[in-house]
Amino acid sequence: MRKYSIILPVRNGGEYVKDCVKSILAQSYREFNLIVLDNYSTDGTPEWIRSLGESRIEIFLSDRPLTIEENWGRITGIGKNEFITLIGHDDLLYPHYLDVMNSLIVKYPDATLYQSHFNFIDAAGKEIRKCLPMDVRQTGPEFLSDILSGEIDIMGTGYMMRAKDYDAVGGIPPYPNLLFADFTLWTELTRMNYKATSFEESFSFRKHLSTTSISPDTKMQQAFGMFVDFLVMLKKTDKELNNVIERYGINFIKKNCKGLAHRLLRTPKNKRGNLSVATFVHDCKIYADRLQNNNDYDPLSEGSVKLAMQIDSNLFTRTLFLIFKKIYSKPVLH
Repeated sequence: MRKYSIILPVRNGGEYVKDCVKSILAQSYREFNLIVLDNYSTDGTPEWIRSLGESRIEIFLSDRPLTIEENWGRITGIGKNEFITLIGHDDLLYPHYLDVMNSLIVKYPDATLYQSHFNFIDAAGKEIRKCLPMDVRQTGPEFLSDILSGEIDIMGTGYMMRAKDYDAVGGIPPYPNLLFADFTLWTELTRMNYKATSFEESFSFRKHLSTTSISPDTKMQQAFGMFVDFLVMLKKTDKELNNVIERYGINFIKKNCKGLAHRLLRTPKNKRGNLSVATFVHDCKIYADRLQNNNDYDPLSEGSVKLAMQIDSNLFTRTLFLIFKKIYSKPVLH
């Protein structure tokens, strides 16, 4: 039995998935299989993968188009090797990725989550920057502290875990578009024991403008609320994590209130239901109160949040802002 399974959910991966699969098959450590969860692709993705004639690849097709949450949700229901890693179809593993993970597992056999340092690349594959540095070993409270304080970069690709642990926590939670879902999954796995990290860079995560700043929907705000629910649960069940949330939770709310309020302002009214900037800002104050009693957090003390709310409250100013954003794409509210 092979030791590792690399799991690749994909829908219409285009040229990106070809580069991704090639990077996986180029691993110097050979004892692994690649599990492809194809989500009703219509661009020839499964046909191209089959054409490789690679015995280590297993493809699971869907009989209908699935949401991203449904497709990634299939991971718990399939056969997997002892250790698994998940990869986005446009990300890349370096040839030594599995060697790095294997060495890490040998050195820290009782860890429940493994990772290495990595690089961010753009749509063309050019390096944007290196990830923020991470400690070699982190407990659950230490890891959550870094998430809430923004001291580390959290992505879905590159983490290694035991398949039984992944299944035990229920897999990646079905947050809308899986936004903030990886925060929850990695926290759950780390708090089982600890996370071990290699300083060696062994993969690249691709950032697209469409996935980071201009997606016209309210899924980010919805997923954010679900992650707050998760933090509230942790407060009630874990004393150490409660202390972490009490210390860093408000800053986490503050940062995301600003970013997600601005994102909502860039979303046309007809694509966000009944959610307004004012409603979301009000929700953020409720979130803060749930995370810390008797806090003095006031979202409107942030000038750019107050301005976003004022612009959004008037049809004329909101329309002018959207027209301006079509012409000038750089951030204008800070």
